[in-house]
Amino acid sequence: MFQQILDPIARSLVVSALCAALPLVLLFVLLGVFKAKAPFAALASLALSLVLAIVGWQMPVNQALSATAAGIFYGLFPILWILVNALWIYRLTVATPWFEVLGRTIRSISNDLRILAILIAFCFGALLESLAGFGAPVAISAAMLMAAGMKPLKSAIVSLLANTAPVAFGAMAAPIIALNGVTGLPLNELSAMAGRQTPFIALIVPLLLVFMVDGRRGVKQTWPVALVAGAAFGLAQFVTSNYFAVELTDVVAAVVTVAAVLLMLKVWQPKETVGMGGAVEAAGVPAVVSAGGTGGSAPQEGTTAAPGSGRSALPADPAIPTDNSRPEARQIWMAIAPYLIIIAVFSVAQIPAVMGWLSQIGSVTFAWPGLDITDSAGKPVAATKFKLDHLKATGTLLLFSGLLTMLLYKISASQGLRIYRDTAVQLRWTIVTVTAVLGLSFVMNLSGQTTTLGFALASAGGFFALLSPLIGWIGVALTGSDTSSNSLFGQMQATAAEQTGLSPVLMAAANSSAGVMGKMLSLQNLAVASAAVGLDGAEGTLFRKLIGWSLGLLALITMLIFLQSTPVLGWMVP
Repeated sequence: MFQQILDPIARSLVVSALCAALPLVLLFVLLGVFKAKAPFAALASLALSLVLAIVGWQMPVNQALSATAAGIFYGLFPILWILVNALWIYRLTVATPWFEVLGRTIRSISNDLRILAILIAFCFGALLESLAGFGAPVAISAAMLMAAGMKPLKSAIVSLLANTAPVAFGAMAAPIIALNGVTGLPLNELSAMAGRQTPFIALIVPLLLVFMVDGRRGVKQTWPVALVAGAAFGLAQFVTSNYFAVELTDVVAAVVTVAAVLLMLKVWQPKETVGMGGAVEAAGVPAVVSAGGTGGSAPQEGTTAAPGSGRSALPADPAIPTDNSRPEARQIWMAIAPYLIIIAVFSVAQIPAVMGWLSQIGSVTFAWPGLDITDSAGKPVAATKFKLDHLKATGTLLLFSGLLTMLLYKISASQGLRIYRDTAVQLRWTIVTVTAVLGLSFVMNLSGQTTTLGFALASAGGFFALLSPLIGWIGVALTGSDTSSNSLFGQMQATAAEQTGLSPVLMAAANSSAGVMGKMLSLQNLAVASAAVGLDGAEGTLFRKLIGWSLGLLALITMLIFLQSTPVLGWMVP
């Protein structure tokens, strides 16, 4: 048996905490200063944490290696099992003409770039985030906005800013599921808490988008529809995450918001229309729209920017279309069918009888081999127990949804398998990064390094409620992933919260909810946005344009989280 030690280095909590922070510092320095590739940085940090665990925290070698294996396995299943299957479904749609029909449906709704910024970047981007994540929302949204007539740089900025509110529940709630895995806190409570934080950001983001597109005039003329979009998205996020299924939070929110915006546009229209290149037209006069807009080049023919990469790599059927005519009703239903299938599959899985059956035969809990660990107080560490969902796993339900999508779209088994293989190949470095980060997280958690950090941070007292969101923001900005940030810092946040008398659920959820404000500044997302609009090398410009908005949104959610840690809004904590 291995018992964790709080202050193994020089018998000093401060010195031990500084040493425990070294793997994280190395990760940040390699990513932020030396701009090393994420897989290399994650592997180097994992190696350092292993050395510290064995030499510093006196963890037996076999248990340290077993902890690494547990983290790698958790990264593969369920986290990457979700991401691979989610991205596979997205690529299935791209391989058919129905993805273009979906884009044409959205563009046919309005020729006002301010409205399209809400529909494409905010709503459709959230739908892509719920399925694919890892750059797909930014890449596709930016390309579609540019096709509608928005200038390249502005398309990239709008798409990056929009990719905030849905990220905490993105990729079928992979960030929240990862948070549950490393902290052991109840998934439903973490989901509910995040669902009581992110809706306030969702309420603001559409207003910021129309301001970016058209300044104060945009806000003055389109605030009603922006407010409806933000309120619908936020309310749907709250209801779904608190009372339905955390995995479907962004899917439901995106669909509800599109419906709300469409209903709003039937009874209300802005007085003027801002079309291609910022041209203003009187209400009711069609604006001329062409691919690429002005001030930049359109994407190359036959390609769409690949999610999670810095260059165009995904095969697409045609070039981004300029046809804005509204498809027939049957075509629209076929275009949105994959998302309806996902909703249906997950809804069936929530039926009590089905849920009970899946829990009985589709899940198993066991002690991870080679781990026998207690904390510094002598209590068994919960993370040594592993819960393996197979049939009831989110990734498995997504796999079923993808198979149904193949049947509906008449995609052959060979083509489906080829697309699946290509998806796995596309994510190969993401797979290395995520498994290394989860290995790092498990080693730090099980060796006691995270607990040492948590106890040291607890010395900040009530001030930790202000520090916690900043930690999450830094994690996402540097790793480019809310899932990775939650895996790294989730347990530390929970430990520090317990020591300061704060709610572990509140602080762990804060890491996820506040962290997403750093998503728009991550090197990965900046590179994807630059490549998607044909402005390679514009990452620095995008960073400077967005850092103020990122810090402003961080300040707002930090204030909300601080108030939730006090009696003022403490009633919001589950």
